[in-house]
Amino acid sequence: LLQQQKNLETFVGFGNLPNQVYRKSVKRGFEFTLMVVGESGLGKSTLINSLFLTDLYSSDYPGPSHRIKKTVQVEQSKVLVKEGSVQLLLTIVDTPGFGDAVDNSNCWQPVIDHIDSKFEDYLNSESRVNRRQMPDSRIHCCLYFIAPSGHGLKPLDVEFMKRLHEKVNVIPLIAKADTLTPEECQRFKKQIMREIQEHKIKIYEFPETGDEEENRLVRKIKKDKLPLAVVGSNTIMEMNSKKVRVRQYPWGVAEVENSDHCDFTILRDMLIRTHMQDLKDVTDNVHYENYRSRKLAAVTYNGVDNNRAKGPLSMKLDTVEGISPLAQMEEERREHVNKMKKMEMEMEQVFEMKVKEKVQKLKDSEAELQRRHEQMKKNLEAQHKELEEKRRVFEEERANWEAQQRMEQQKLEASRTLEKNKKKGKIF
Repeated sequence: LLQQQKNLETFVGFGNLPNQVYRKSVKRGFEFTLMVVGESGLGKSTLINSLFLTDLYSSDYPGPSHRIKKTVQVEQSKVLVKEGSVQLLLTIVDTPGFGDAVDNSNCWQPVIDHIDSKFEDYLNSESRVNRRQMPDSRIHCCLYFIAPSGHGLKPLDVEFMKRLHEKVNVIPLIAKADTLTPEECQRFKKQIMREIQEHKIKIYEFPETGDEEENRLVRKIKKDKLPLAVVGSNTIMEMNSKKVRVRQYPWGVAEVENSDHCDFTILRDMLIRTHMQDLKDVTDNVHYENYRSRKLAAVTYNGVDNNRAKGPLSMKLDTVEGISPLAQMEEERREHVNKMKKMEMEMEQVFEMKVKEKVQKLKDSEAELQRRHEQMKKNLEAQHKELEEKRRVFEEERANWEAQQRMEQQKLEASRTLEKNKKKGKIF
């Protein structure tokens, strides 16, 4: 009894807090934004379909790399992926046209602008009074596809990763690794890592987790597998009573999910099963915080420069207003009121324009009806005159015909009278 009482006293119930967090997270769902960057024809769309087992790019809707683009553009595709009771809103950001031009100078600028715009949207959402709806559209991971040339990184690869490694988690991948032999692939990996270290490029380093077995795998990947050599395929073949994704060649097949053929399973496990939340945390705690700090520092610096030109009292008031939430709320309210007034004026102008157009249409319709009425009236009068003329002609013709008939009748009667008289002998 004493032991049971002691057990009851030690159990309070906060041990169920993880379950509460789990149920809340599952109910809310998860968001993840993945950017894929690389030259056309490196299998980016196929790899995304293979990673998430979905037809994000099908034959009806081909991937952006299959659509001709003259300049670098940024396109988003969203898909809701379900696995059991867990829902993941996956956003794929593709950059068709990257590296395809003759002059690729500043081709990374649209990508940088897109990443900064998403940070700006999230910062604006945090600054609003109502922060209940804050969709996270920040780029959590960037898969950079390297062409399997076997000769190291191109200048474009180096410049792109140097431009973006402070803004997003960059994971370099060797695309279409089945075009390289195992020895060529291993030498290519070492060459790439050596150049990454020489240029001081910061790529995403998969951190260790709480599981010792996973930690051993992470250490092995950091030592021998980076950058990951991947192969994607949408072709499914049955081998040894098991359906697998393969790339079929005249001399054999390359299994996508076979670790001896490529690093696809390592990428999928690290990206989805073990480190997806860490990618989101690094984005939020490191990259977004750096952007936020730079943004706020620039605002503060500009405010100080403006206040130096004012008096002490004005500077003090402006500083207080600059940090006061009430002043910020009042400013937002004024902006909202001004925006509503502007919208109201625009709506009134549009309404007046619509009314004028309607009145003009009615006037035009009335004039058209009057014109048609006059035309019909003229036509009826002309028809009436024509009928009257025909009636007059008909009356004359009938009178002439009746006169002719009477004359013939008189002649006939005279001839009959003459015949009768002949028969009676009155006429000899």
